[in-house]
Amino acid sequence: MEIIVERKNEDEFLVRIQQNGETTEHIILVHEQDWQMLSDKMCSKELLVEKSFEFLLEREPKESILSEFDIMIIAKHFPEYPDVIKKML
Repeated sequence: MEIIVERKNEDEFLVRIQQNGETTEHIILVHEQDWQMLSDKMCSKELLVEKSFEFLLEREPKESILSEFDIMIIAKHFPEYPDVIKKML
């Protein structure tokens, strides 16, 4: 599986997940304050997005991931996300 992260603008990223010849595309928003809170400014937004998708893919298939969402929605579905993502970075 390959996760490709492309920055569209300051807060918006296009993520492509390629697996077994199939690709899904997702738009994820990462606002500055959310990046700071989730990463403690210890990594780029791109790395935070990549690791966040790794987190999601450990819990659900790529086809179940929303096509467009704000990064903080992950914590609404998976309350452990903020703590786990800090350890993954």
